[in-house]
Amino acid sequence: MTKGRICVSVAADARPERVFSVLTDWPRHREWMVLTRARVTGGDGRSAGSRLAAFTGVGPLGFLDTMEITGWDPPRTVAVRHTGGLVRGTGVFRVLPRGGGSTIVWEEELDLPLGAVGRLGWVLLRPLNAALFRFSLRRLAGLSGR
Repeated sequence: MTKGRICVSVAADARPERVFSVLTDWPRHREWMVLTRARVTGGDGRSAGSRLAAFTGVGPLGFLDTMEITGWDPPRTVAVRHTGGLVRGTGVFRVLPRGGGSTIVWEEELDLPLGAVGRLGWVLLRPLNAALFRFSLRRLAGLSGR
């Protein structure tokens, strides 16, 4: 299986503890992650082994991304394994100290389906995904600074 990798980062004025708190408040994802609502489906949502579900779309049109938290190291890192039918692979958010603020890093390594068609699709969609991820992180940085 071919992997699609993406990594984006933004600066935030808020300290890592504040950013991590907003980042891992799963119901608040709708406030910063483009067209996405998230919820805890198993465990406490604040430890490895907890399960999450995130729906990305408009109304009923979209897709469900199910995940398991595989790494939990507040206020620095939360890592997930995507377990859904459409989105599979791993993702990690890192919150790095930067002066009086933070740098927020979002990394994904996704399994690309459909062989050559999936690889071509990734070449076309990766720049759009990077822009949407960066836009979302800027919104997270803004919420964290309030």
